[in-house]
Amino acid sequence: MALKADFVVIGAGVVGLAIGRALSPHGSTVIVESEAGLGRHASSRNSEVLHAGFYYPTHSRKARTCVLGAKMLMEYSDLKAIPIAMIGKLIVAAHDAELDTLEKLHAQGIDNGVKGLSLIGEGKLKQLEPAVRGCGALWSEQTGIIDSHQLLLALEEDIVESGGVIALQSPVTGGHCHADGFSLHIGGREPSEIHGRIVINAAGLFAPSLAQTLGIRSQAIPQGRLVKGNYLSYRGPSPFKRLVYPLPSTDGLGIHATLDFSGKTRFGPDAKIVDKIDYEVRSDVTTRFAAAICRYWPGLDASRLIPDYAGIRSKIVPESKGQPADFLIEDHRQEKAGLISLFGIESPGLTASLALAEEIREMIVGGSI
Repeated sequence: MALKADFVVIGAGVVGLAIGRALSPHGSTVIVESEAGLGRHASSRNSEVLHAGFYYPTHSRKARTCVLGAKMLMEYSDLKAIPIAMIGKLIVAAHDAELDTLEKLHAQGIDNGVKGLSLIGEGKLKQLEPAVRGCGALWSEQTGIIDSHQLLLALEEDIVESGGVIALQSPVTGGHCHADGFSLHIGGREPSEIHGRIVINAAGLFAPSLAQTLGIRSQAIPQGRLVKGNYLSYRGPSPFKRLVYPLPSTDGLGIHATLDFSGKTRFGPDAKIVDKIDYEVRSDVTTRFAAAICRYWPGLDASRLIPDYAGIRSKIVPESKGQPADFLIEDHRQEKAGLISLFGIESPGLTASLALAEEIREMIVGGSI
């Protein structure tokens, strides 16, 4: 006999857990995860940056959930004692021709409701970060870092306290819909079946292929691609006190400098389209990294760069090449009873996680918190 639950969430990354936390007070909730632990992919293989929300087109889901999600995460971190540090961020213009882009980012941020943004000149930049070279920068006070591991554990704790269940090593191998919901076939050591009144596909990198496995028409699944990003750590004292970024590119935010809570500096990610998940960091990326870093930090000693880790982000190919793809939430319930999917949850997915979860909760339960 199949196990039954009101809500079944596929994926125990930060977004899946946030959704589970939002739904668990409203009914029986089960999160199924193919891996042996929480957040083994994008949720633990990123820059751990709490973004302010100025990169994204106004009224887009990315802009809306990033700005709201940052506020929600700061409040949640206070409540749960999750380490967070609002150290600020500088987006550096390497030469005068890039200043116009900084002004556009600043205007975009103001339109998005981001606080604490200001354009600064070369002198102020030098004062804030003496090692950085640039002719100006966009300064964001409301950008910081968050301990993603502790966030995952806090979400897990809330789900369990609300009576929810997290089933690890429980891959979804198929499923079929009923008039009253959706049944999932679960593989692993003890194959089983679970029936959810509502099933949420929050499988991150695997969400498109999982949707296909669950019988969703290919036309309803966005075309996607996997983009690998390597990270290198820097051996020795950190040259920076803040996050330092170049201007964003079409595939990401550029090879930037971030700090962790021990004060270690790491650089990344770069961006390379790949056809499979591969987390190996090869030493031959160092030369490319050094060239990118030297544009804003000419004092780099490249011999101190050490391969650290890599992440894979799931990017949706946008319909319009002039605009980046937005987060996509597809309500399949007219086609497949009880099924909802989230696609293309890349950066700023960590920051937006609680806001995305609230959007899903409103879709299913209605009302506000």
